[in-house]
Amino acid sequence: MAELSNAPQFIEAEADDHIDDGDSALGDDATLASSTTSIGSSILKNRTENGRTYHSYKAGKYVLPNDEVNVEIILDDNLQHHIYSLAYKGKLFLCPIDKDYTIHRVLDVGTGTGIWAIDYADEHPESKVLGIDLSAIQPAFLPPNANFEIDDIEEEWTFTSKFDFIHARMMTGSLADWPKFFSQAFAHTSPGGYIELSDSVFPCECDDNSVTPSSALLRWSTLLLEASQKLGRDIDSAKRYKAQLEAAGYVDVIELVHYWPMNRWPKDPKFKELGMWNCENMLTGLSGFSMALFTRVLGMSAEEVEVYIVDARKEMKDTKIHAKWPM
Repeated sequence: MAELSNAPQFIEAEADDHIDDGDSALGDDATLASSTTSIGSSILKNRTENGRTYHSYKAGKYVLPNDEVNVEIILDDNLQHHIYSLAYKGKLFLCPIDKDYTIHRVLDVGTGTGIWAIDYADEHPESKVLGIDLSAIQPAFLPPNANFEIDDIEEEWTFTSKFDFIHARMMTGSLADWPKFFSQAFAHTSPGGYIELSDSVFPCECDDNSVTPSSALLRWSTLLLEASQKLGRDIDSAKRYKAQLEAAGYVDVIELVHYWPMNRWPKDPKFKELGMWNCENMLTGLSGFSMALFTRVLGMSAEEVEVYIVDARKEMKDTKIHAKWPM
């Protein structure tokens, strides 16, 4: 089985004169306190490119840096995890797992800093949780039922036991062959087991034309998509998950869509908060997320990338622009 979540597709914007600049999302130079700030000391030697560090195992496959900025903020850690918690109303997952079905083994694909896997292990001591990633950026102190391994999920799976629950979050742009991934996942899913995926989809969307065709934010997100397609690791892959899951053999597959506002532009307080944190998340990761695709695929220099994203950064914070991201 596979389950995703849903939220209203239309989000009402707050009147511009009701938005207080003092309540804005944190700016470019702001940082958030994080319980994972000590993770940097446990990172193994990595490869350096354009002043950023990337995983050395299977170097070049994944486009996000794994240096301290991204370890603390972007790679499935406290901030992104917090945004998911807001969107999912405090839940770690949304699968309606049958109360009579016991989850013994859990696989967290692309675990990043491992915060989801650790939280799941803490909440479910009856389950054994395995998190895998190309980067060794997980903490050393873990719940007794959690374990992490450096592994490439695109290679043939060699797990000796099947999993009752396979979880993957924000893997967009990570895989070149999603049908192969789903086929291997299905072969390693226990009878009656579940798989849950959640990913963003590029480019950004808008309901009221405040994102114009000439918008820097739209140009950036569209160009990023084009670069990912040239690389063969599309960042709109989530649009095809449902059909690919069904083709792999999963049944009762449900695809529903969340929308994350770009900033605090919504009128609804819950969406406003979600947008505020999403803005901080994207501002912090903007350079890192853009750098590898624009330099490796489009041939830009690091300096050209930084210049290109200046206007996109400004529009991300502009509450008059009602952009949102399909999730």
